[in-house]
Amino acid sequence: MSFKIAIIGAGSVGFTKKLFTDLLCVPEFRDIEVALTDISQHNLDMIRAILDKIVEANGFPVKVTAHTDRRRALEGAKYIISCVRVGGLEAYADDIRIPLKYGIDQCVGDTICAGGILYGQRNIPVILDFCKDIREVAAPGAKFLNYANPMAMNTWAAIEYGKVDTVGLCHGVQHGAEQIAEILGAKSPSELDYICSGINHQTWFIDLRLNGRKIGKEELVAAFEAHPVFSQQEKLRIDVLKRFGVYSTESNGHLSEYLPWYRKRPEEIARWIDMSDWIHGETGGYLRHSTETRNWFETEFPQFLASAAKPIDPAKRSNEHASHILEALETGRVYRGHFNVKNNGVISNLPADSIIESPGFVDRFGINMVSGITLPEACAATCMASINVQRMSVHAAVSGDIDLLKLAVLHDPLVGAVATPEEVWQMVDEMVVAQARWLPQYADAVPAAKERLANSSVKTRDWAGAARRNVRSIEELRAEKSALKKAV
Repeated sequence: MSFKIAIIGAGSVGFTKKLFTDLLCVPEFRDIEVALTDISQHNLDMIRAILDKIVEANGFPVKVTAHTDRRRALEGAKYIISCVRVGGLEAYADDIRIPLKYGIDQCVGDTICAGGILYGQRNIPVILDFCKDIREVAAPGAKFLNYANPMAMNTWAAIEYGKVDTVGLCHGVQHGAEQIAEILGAKSPSELDYICSGINHQTWFIDLRLNGRKIGKEELVAAFEAHPVFSQQEKLRIDVLKRFGVYSTESNGHLSEYLPWYRKRPEEIARWIDMSDWIHGETGGYLRHSTETRNWFETEFPQFLASAAKPIDPAKRSNEHASHILEALETGRVYRGHFNVKNNGVISNLPADSIIESPGFVDRFGINMVSGITLPEACAATCMASINVQRMSVHAAVSGDIDLLKLAVLHDPLVGAVATPEEVWQMVDEMVVAQARWLPQYADAVPAAKERLANSSVKTRDWAGAARRNVRSIEELRAEKSALKKAV
């Protein structure tokens, strides 16, 4: 088979390498063209060197090209994959730093909450530019696979306003299933069959079967509480499981910031999180992790490049959806996964216009969603709170309506549990002014926001958060990795 795939934001080096090697695990895909595009020539050069090394080591005829001109990369592409972070770590730092001044403590800040909403405001205009290019220069009927967060908002905008065939992809469901399989003593995750449904980062395991045997709430709670690691790392998720009756896909840290109950009092946060790794609730944990990963990669690039000169092992293909979806579409081999699409009645008790994450099957006929799913009422209520925020956020991002943006932030569950309306109004002004270079749709609103900030009487505080850690140096990271190797 010979067709073209374009990867936008290919400078996300580690993730792009994973997607690429997954694709080459499909025998029919070894004659494809992969066009990389990124605004960073430096990052583009690094990933191009790595992929060229993979191709050389494996002797495949796959063609790799790299372009800072996005339209050139998209020309004739049948599939387009996006993994962009608009504003990079600089803007992301403001997503965490500024809300902390108003008492809002986020672990990740890339889905909803104050950080996720502003992230969406940066991404959506760019996503719509991608869609315009796809309509104009990509292959007719091209499919857009979005990996970028905020997943639901980006996918919503691409479908509703971008008018491009779009599916959103995430790996939270797979990771949650792996956890459940482990605590239940499965020999392999494949022994666990499940139905998981909801919205991205708030999906729920509403049916679990281990080798055909149905697993109920009590057995699941007991298994998690007996696990020596997860019982400590997932305290908040286990508490939600006890109260809701179903397990959430999302990590302890992710889930904590989508709900109004666990991070609203600084003195309570330590009770629910675990500091063994960033993903379990650390303040700004993903920002620290991302910063350390970038610094490590920049320093250790020669080692990453050398490691690329190895034969690809199809048995080690990852569970990221992209390669499996393309394989199913191109070969007809059926793939079952969980996909982010417009609801249109698939989940009966969520709005038709919302972006859901739910089971589907892929073959030559496309992505076919399983309809007729009804979420438990508590799960639906929690999803609805986020959907309402997402809808307002998308419409604000497209229209440049700063008042609607403020209302979206005001209605966010965690923001509303912590901040007053006056604080929210000022916080949004501050974030829009700080990120103005990435928010062209708010250009006309920035002068008035600056004036309001200059005359504001709302007090803020200099607060690092309830559980913040400093970014580790390269030397500290090396010492830690060395210690882990010795321990093994």
